[in-house]
Amino acid sequence: MRFLTALLLLIAPAASAVGGDFDAQVVFLGEQHDNPAHHARQAEIVADLQPKAVVWEMLTPAQAAEVVPALIGDAPALEATLGWEESGWPDFDMYHPIFAAAPDAAHYGAALPRQEARRLMGEEIADVFGDGADAFGLRDPLPEEQQETREALQLAAHCDAMPAEMLPIMVNIQRLRDALIARAAKQALQETGGPVAVITGNGHARLDWGAPAALRLAAPDVTVFAFGQGEVGFGEPDGGFDRVEIAATVDRGDPCEAFR
Repeated sequence: MRFLTALLLLIAPAASAVGGDFDAQVVFLGEQHDNPAHHARQAEIVADLQPKAVVWEMLTPAQAAEVVPALIGDAPALEATLGWEESGWPDFDMYHPIFAAAPDAAHYGAALPRQEARRLMGEEIADVFGDGADAFGLRDPLPEEQQETREALQLAAHCDAMPAEMLPIMVNIQRLRDALIARAAKQALQETGGPVAVITGNGHARLDWGAPAALRLAAPDVTVFAFGQGEVGFGEPDGGFDRVEIAATVDRGDPCEAFR
């Protein structure tokens, strides 16, 4: 396994090749949230790309508005300002180098607050999103096969412990997050001229039905690049990407142990 990991890292495209490969107005940089190597690679790409704006799945718009160059240079202060420790995201030490890689960029938040997610238990997804829902496809039901596939993915992601009646809601939460990320990327591009880097999980960066697909619906003339990151032993993430790289796997133990 160590030999395979070393081989994969050896044959992966070098960071110096980023400039030409990532030539798009909006570049989605996927990750497995708890993998330090994925965040290190994102920081390398952002440093090379020098985007005018960075969109964060992890931040609300209000949090993102607090990110200014002077604060980026003080990691503990930035972490405290963002309330990162209470956010539930992995260690801020993994994310701070991404902020530092483009210190003059504007920052945009696309996080879905819990109280907004709860609204989906009784309201339509388009109504929770608000103005512009049509443009991002939120008034259109998913094709039946895709709906079934996405519900199965949600069940597996929740260790087969999610009640069946919750699965359509979980899919809608994912769709809403995709649309929020796409909307923030569109706004960032309009306001800064781009390029825009989007820091998000692989599931939101996938080309087939993730945030890139939502952005293409709302802004079909915008050029998009989707970068996914897999792990040794798990292969490439699903959903289609313009480029995928494989890093070493994180030892997570058994994430479903708590459900047994």
